[in-house]
Amino acid sequence: MSTDASSRPAAVSVRTRPLADRIPVLSHLRRSVGLQRAMLVIGVVIVAVFVLVAAFAPLIAPYSWAQQSANGVDFATQQPPSAAHIWGTTVSGFDVFSRVIWGAQTALFAILAAIVFSLFIGVALGLLSGYFGGWLDRVLLVICDAIYAFPSLLLAIVMSIVISRGQSTLVGGILAAAISITVVFVPQYFRVVRAEVVRVKAEPFVESARVIGVPLGRILVRHVLRNSTRTLPVVVTLNASEALLTLAGLGFLGFGIEATKAAEWGYDLNRSVADVTSGIWWTSIFPGLAIVLVVLGITLVGESLNDLSDPRLRTRRRAGGAA
Repeated sequence: MSTDASSRPAAVSVRTRPLADRIPVLSHLRRSVGLQRAMLVIGVVIVAVFVLVAAFAPLIAPYSWAQQSANGVDFATQQPPSAAHIWGTTVSGFDVFSRVIWGAQTALFAILAAIVFSLFIGVALGLLSGYFGGWLDRVLLVICDAIYAFPSLLLAIVMSIVISRGQSTLVGGILAAAISITVVFVPQYFRVVRAEVVRVKAEPFVESARVIGVPLGRILVRHVLRNSTRTLPVVVTLNASEALLTLAGLGFLGFGIEATKAAEWGYDLNRSVADVTSGIWWTSIFPGLAIVLVVLGITLVGESLNDLSDPRLRTRRRAGGAA
C-alpha cells in the first residue's frame, strides 16, 4: 500500500543555536551595537591582555619578582627608567617592570580562586535554601545578612589574619586573600541564586518532574539550577574587579603577600608612598596604572553584559535601530 508523501508527518527540525550564541561574552558581543559594542570590545581586549600577561609572565618579565641583582651586580635602588630597567627600580632594589608583570599573575590566581570558591559555596547554599525553604532558608538568610552588613574590607582583613596567621607565602597568601574575598562574595551569589530558584521551582516543568518521580538530585541540577544561573556571568565579572581591589587593599594595608614570596600591586603601592613626596613617580604609577586598567576592563565587560542582559534595554535598542 503506497502512502502519499503529502500525508506523511513532517519531520520536526530542531534548531540548535550556534556555539557563539551560547557563550556569554561572545553572544553579548554579537547582539551589541554602537557605543555598547565599543565598551564591550575595549573591556574584552583589556581583560585578554591581562590574562595573556599573567599566563606568559615568566617569558615577559626580564627578572624574577624578588631579584635584586644580575651577573653579580646589585640593582641600584630607586633608579629612574633606563635601558637596563625600563620602568626603574624600587626602594628595595626590585625591577618595577618585572614586579608589575609578575603581579598580574598573582592577581589572576587570586581572582580565579576567589570566584571559584564563591561560586561553589554561594550557588550550593542558594540552591538548597531557595528550593527547600523553611528553617534552613531563614537561618542562611540571617547569616548572609549579617555578613553583608559587615564592612567588606574590614571583614577581609580579619579573615586574612585568621587564615594566614602572618605567614604570607605565595600559596598561603593567595589562598588567604581568596578565602577572605570569598567570605565577602558568598552572600551575593547566595541571594542571586536563591531568588532565581524560588521563581523556577514554581514553574510547571518542575512540578511535572516531581509528579513523574524524577530523582531529587536530577530535579535540582537539571531543572532548577540549570535555569537559575542566567545572571551569574554578570555577577562574576562585576565581582572579579571587586576581588582585585580587595586584594590590592589587603596588600596596601600590609595584610597581603610579602615581596619575597610573590609580586602584588597593592604591596608595591604601599612601599612607594614615601617615594611620591620625593619626586620618585615610577615606583607608584605603574602598579597603580595596572590596577586601574584591569579594574576598568573587567568593569566594562561586566556593565556591558548587565545592560545587554536587560530585556528592556534590548527592546529600546531595537526600537532605536528601527527608527
